[in-house]
Amino acid sequence: MKITKFEDIIAWQKASRLTLRCYDDFKGIRDFSFKDQIQRASLSIMNNIAEGLERVGNKEFKKFLYIAKGSCGEVRSMLYLALELKYISQEEFDHLYNESVEISKILSGFIKTL
Repeated sequence: MKITKFEDIIAWQKASRLTLRCYDDFKGIRDFSFKDQIQRASLSIMNNIAEGLERVGNKEFKKFLYIAKGSCGEVRSMLYLALELKYISQEEFDHLYNESVEISKILSGFIKTL
């Protein structure tokens, strides 16, 4: 089956939920540079999946999936800082971290199939 809409990509769907969760979990944080960075990193995951699908050819699509995967790593790195700074609870950290790892694994599999 050929994917024609980015909305049908499971990694995009999960990234969308992760982004909404990051916006919600960090909305009350007064550390605006931190909040902006983690929100932008999570948004980058879903946007790079979408943009990559709209490009011509698998080679370019893969490039954008790698960027999305890198943004997953950035989110996870920032989550450690958020936990240390007590911006989020251990439970929130675990949920966001696990979501990010799952998205990263899905992206790795997707990249391999291309």
